[in-house]
Amino acid sequence: MLSRRSVRIKIMQILYAQHRDKELNNSEVLELYKDSVEKTFELFLLNLFLMIEIAKVSVEDEGKRVSKYVPTEDDRLFKSTLYHNDIIKGLVNNKNLKLRFSNLKFSKNIDSDIIKKLYKSFSEQDSYIDYWHNRKGLEDDRKILLELYRFLRASEIFNELMEEMYYQWISEKSVVIGAVKKVLKRTDFEDDFILEYIPSKETTEVFGRNLLEKTLTIEPEFEKYVVPRLLKWDKDRVAVVDTVFIKMSLAEILYFETIPCNVTLNEYVELSKDYSTDKSKEFINGVMDKVVRDLKDKGLVKKNI
Repeated sequence: MLSRRSVRIKIMQILYAQHRDKELNNSEVLELYKDSVEKTFELFLLNLFLMIEIAKVSVEDEGKRVSKYVPTEDDRLFKSTLYHNDIIKGLVNNKNLKLRFSNLKFSKNIDSDIIKKLYKSFSEQDSYIDYWHNRKGLEDDRKILLELYRFLRASEIFNELMEEMYYQWISEKSVVIGAVKKVLKRTDFEDDFILEYIPSKETTEVFGRNLLEKTLTIEPEFEKYVVPRLLKWDKDRVAVVDTVFIKMSLAEILYFETIPCNVTLNEYVELSKDYSTDKSKEFINGVMDKVVRDLKDKGLVKKNI
């Protein structure tokens, strides 16, 4: 579920937080990283939970329509297939998923009125009206659930709820969205299917935690190999995020033998475009390109540039 890029972003954000809060020690930083990984998975679960709960309101909608004293033709035609379909049923009946929802207390922590409000807004969409008028089968169910999820992601109410419950929502959004869409496109929902979406140890521990640990202790190498390359700049005036990216890339270059240097440099240059200043990409690339060549000349880096 989490890519190396996502992990690098998490580490950058945590190291930036440590720079701003000098009282954060390295042990606390490592705990923050562990918590951040767990919260990404919880956000994914929360998105699935809300999809189920919003779909469930269609059952209540059908009941109200049927019980009207003078139901309209649309009332008679309406069916709660947004909830009663194989995809939602597969999620609702999944014991593993149900247990995780319960442990995270989503039901207690989310106002049911918000869920009803989101359903009501969606129920007015042409795509939903067309769905319950003309539904033919599973593929239509899948399309409308993906449409519902698109609608939610564009909803201010939904995004406010996400941010209120998990401040990581903005930075984790793309990762979570990708995983939820994969679930909605599934055809099987065995009890352990959700385990496929737990962030892998290979990415979060072998790569991520190790990178964070190495970066936390990289200062001597930074002073020795990078600072001499900052002659044109006052190192204390270099943007904090740029310094963090340079330290992370240095740790990756020195201690991750299987990642080519050019891959590392490209990754941090790309990240700097999203998280730092306009000139950061040239700065980071220029400095680290020279550092890598110095390290190779000294025999400290054996891998390919």
